[in-house]
Amino acid sequence: MFTSVSARWEWESGANPHLISDQEPRPKPTTRLLNPLIGDDGKIYVCLEKNLLVFQSNGSISRRMPLNYTCNVGITPVLGASRKVYLVAENRVLKINIRNTQTPESSGEVFLGPETGVEGMDEIIGLSVSTYSSCVLININRRGLFSYRFDGKLRWSTGPVISRMGYRQGCRKNLTGCYFDSVPVIDNCDANVYVSNNQGELYSLSIRSPHFKWIQDYSSLGNFTITAGNNGQLYLTVPDIAIILALDVSNGSVLWQQSIGPLSTQDSAPVVNVNGWISIGSLDGFLYSISPSGVLKKFPGTDIMDVASHVNPVLDCSGYAVYISQTKMEGLISRTIGEYTYVSAMKPVNAIFKLLVPATGSVYWNESYPGDLVSSYLFSGSDLRHFVMDERMLLAFLSISNTGNPLSCFSTRQKLASSCSMMDMKPVSIDKDNDKASTLFLVLETILVIILAALVRFCCIFWKKKKVQNQDLGKFLEKRCSLQLQKKVFDKTIRELEEKASAAEGSAGNQVVEELGDLVRERESVERKLSTTYSLGKDTTTPRSKSLLPVSSSDKKTKSFSSRSGKKESVTIFHGFSNSNSTCSSYSSSVDEEMEKELLKGKAPIETENPSSDDDDDDDDGSDHEEAVKIVDDGGGSMRRRSLSLTRNKSSSSSK
Repeated sequence: MFTSVSARWEWESGANPHLISDQEPRPKPTTRLLNPLIGDDGKIYVCLEKNLLVFQSNGSISRRMPLNYTCNVGITPVLGASRKVYLVAENRVLKINIRNTQTPESSGEVFLGPETGVEGMDEIIGLSVSTYSSCVLININRRGLFSYRFDGKLRWSTGPVISRMGYRQGCRKNLTGCYFDSVPVIDNCDANVYVSNNQGELYSLSIRSPHFKWIQDYSSLGNFTITAGNNGQLYLTVPDIAIILALDVSNGSVLWQQSIGPLSTQDSAPVVNVNGWISIGSLDGFLYSISPSGVLKKFPGTDIMDVASHVNPVLDCSGYAVYISQTKMEGLISRTIGEYTYVSAMKPVNAIFKLLVPATGSVYWNESYPGDLVSSYLFSGSDLRHFVMDERMLLAFLSISNTGNPLSCFSTRQKLASSCSMMDMKPVSIDKDNDKASTLFLVLETILVIILAALVRFCCIFWKKKKVQNQDLGKFLEKRCSLQLQKKVFDKTIRELEEKASAAEGSAGNQVVEELGDLVRERESVERKLSTTYSLGKDTTTPRSKSLLPVSSSDKKTKSFSSRSGKKESVTIFHGFSNSNSTCSSYSSSVDEEMEKELLKGKAPIETENPSSDDDDDDDDGSDHEEAVKIVDDGGGSMRRRSLSLTRNKSSSSSK
């Protein structure tokens, strides 16, 4: 273990006519100020006995706020929202409104304690406040971790052990006597809370609910201090073996580890600047600074004798530089026995204060005490002359006074935003061993989604069709299949007639052309129905196709297909439908053969539809309908079309 004797600086007591009058009780000459709270308003808050002292940057007391309870000077007060200060006094948590300009008998309000219905708070281990999550975290010895809202209502509470799905989380070694034993540390960037138990296990909890994100066992290290980096890293400082570990906040794994000089057991909490550099003072007199990637730097670069740095540095108002102290000690002895270094000292001689930037090693300000600048600026005629202080208090006042600092100051929100921007957002990667299986699964899933989307789209379109709303899906598909077969027969017959028309001459050619024109019009009617009423997509009207009739020519060598020179002829085409539930493949061959034979004769019935109306498609009353279309040439060059309707029952047709 490491031991050290803290340096104390004493001043003679004296009266300050402005702040401490003869009627007010003066602090004893041996009264010591401990654990200051450095506010972002340029003031320092120190809890002393039954008072909260508010110091200005020049060391004078601006306000003395009386309390009804004795402060626990071992726990540093914390600053909350709306200028509220939370501190521990006896077995209570007090909330003090700094904006209250009046001076009542008691400025403290009991936030948590017997007055609020919470008993058994004999020992509060730690206190933390998150202004971004609007909560106060309190670790009560052997009771657990509690999260309260700013209005005093409990949000959640948890102990070191949680059972989920029959599996115990936390306190794996021994369930009996396991409890949280550290101050809850809040990382404002990832909204996590970090706390350890007395068995050396480190917990990562969500600040919004008592959910254990991960638990790591670091009991082999011994006692350690937790420091939030607010940059995607969490730092563990182990004084016994003088090492610092950087952990990944996402899973608690170790990113890097660095050995440093011997540390004081009284103050082993390092500071992290907005660049992610962690700095800590050592009893060997050096300041150790480590970059976010694990690069170690030691300041100053040369060895110095009989110097110790037993308090940690303090950040300046910019968040980039740190104020450090190095104390010249009388009778400083350092011995290394095995893995441990023992340091002891008699008394301090003087102290050296510096303002240093860890990332570059630049020193902006250097002053020793006793010295003219520090003595005249801070202690000449100020209220600090009434107290005993160490280097930690001096560094706090130097930081708020911004002594020797050429850097620009930033707000707490700006510094936190700069620090959080350093977080490395690692994408979640799939295991390489399962890449093929995952890819195949995604492909199959995509295919299934496409099929389901097509089915849903078809169903939606089908039921939106007004002319088939009273039909079932079977009739719809049967009708569509029948129209497709008719179109197929028309296409084949038209191709054969085109070839026949090319080879025919005279009146025979004209007759073929007339038949070809009628078939083209009938096919267009079938296509129109397939693209509208009986389509599988949205109803769209296809543009009329160009006429397939050859253009007449006056050249004698070229065959003429004009219908004016032909004789008066007529062609009759019959349509027949059956509502029997036959499939496309069952009757397609028979229909094709019969229609082809009759069409080649030029006067046989052809199964087709009446192009004049679509409403007839849905008239399925159990009888067969036949429609005769008669095309008559009157000899004057004009064509006339006559429609003949024949109704024939199934029974009669079958008897014939």
